[in-house]
Amino acid sequence: MSIARGFSKAEFAARTRHAQQLMAERGLGALLVCTEPEVRYFTGFLTPFWQSPTRPWFLIVPPTGKPIAVIPEIGVPLMATTWLDDIRHWPSPRPEDDGVSLLIETLTDIGASHGNIGLPMGPETVLRMPLNDYQRLRAHLCDATFVDATDIIRTLRMVKSEAEIAKLADICRIVSNGFAAVPANVHAGDRLCDVFAAFRTDLIGRGADEVPYLIGAAAPGGYDNIIAPPRDAPLAAGDLLMMDTGATRDGYFSDFDRNFAIGFADDATRRAYDTLFAATEAGLAAAHPGATCADLFNAMGRVIADAGYQIGNAGRFGHGLGMQLTEWPSLRAADRTVLAPGMVLTLEPSLSTGPGRGMVHEENIVIRVNGPQLISQRAAPKLPVINP
Repeated sequence: MSIARGFSKAEFAARTRHAQQLMAERGLGALLVCTEPEVRYFTGFLTPFWQSPTRPWFLIVPPTGKPIAVIPEIGVPLMATTWLDDIRHWPSPRPEDDGVSLLIETLTDIGASHGNIGLPMGPETVLRMPLNDYQRLRAHLCDATFVDATDIIRTLRMVKSEAEIAKLADICRIVSNGFAAVPANVHAGDRLCDVFAAFRTDLIGRGADEVPYLIGAAAPGGYDNIIAPPRDAPLAAGDLLMMDTGATRDGYFSDFDRNFAIGFADDATRRAYDTLFAATEAGLAAAHPGATCADLFNAMGRVIADAGYQIGNAGRFGHGLGMQLTEWPSLRAADRTVLAPGMVLTLEPSLSTGPGRGMVHEENIVIRVNGPQLISQRAAPKLPVINP
């Protein structure tokens, strides 16, 4: 049974108060966000309509009080179901003035036309409005300074509330159950694309809302591409099948993979799998509050190196997880982000099994006071073999 959808008003009020505390510390007169996760984080506004790039959407967090939505009028009925009271709108699309004048008016109304306006500008952020419109906004608010508020957004979103963690655990449960059913439903000769289509359908049947990310590969001894869509080629005995999925429920993602041998696995393939399992165990052992992302990377990397392997080409051994498939931070050697209770991460060590070949393993965890909590069901300690 999946948990109830949505969040309480108290959840959004707490998020907003935390943002306003950070804004006050930074001397910001307003925080402006215009991307789907940030708008949803403060409001609960959940819609697939963001797939359309035609219309911009804006949300302003003032120094006190509730956020203010400045949105196309098509979104007013749904936004009115959220906890917001102040919803300002314009008839969009209107390229000649797609909300810019209304946004300027709103920022002026709350006293932000002078002073600092925070806007996320750093890595893993985007400006979801035309650059020409942003330049016009700055020109009209010439007495205001737009400053980088990436650190505020990261601080808010890196540590999840218990309500958020429950949603993440829920979708991970659904996907774990789906992976557990794979061996009974896959056979040599099945086309990879058909295996993936059936898996996607199965996850939806188990309660996932969407499966927007589903990649994988099948090849002997390892795979050459871990981000490609499934191919039409049939599975063959001796193939290593990898399936990596980011499924969602109520706007929160899972992100983990599983490996399966088709028919049989040779010793080299089994050894690579064993090494990745051991590397993940090392990552789990290191995943305590106060450790850094670099500590986790190094712990997993040592196991891989000690076994005589080169690390894979992903550039990191995991990342944050939440409303997006990948979030800040990255588990890499140079990332000194300190782990704190409530952070949700993926552990994703990878290694090279030969020229152009590799293997990857992934789990999803929550950092707790006393150590990590797995929210994905732990993979089998030995490589599963389908229809031996």
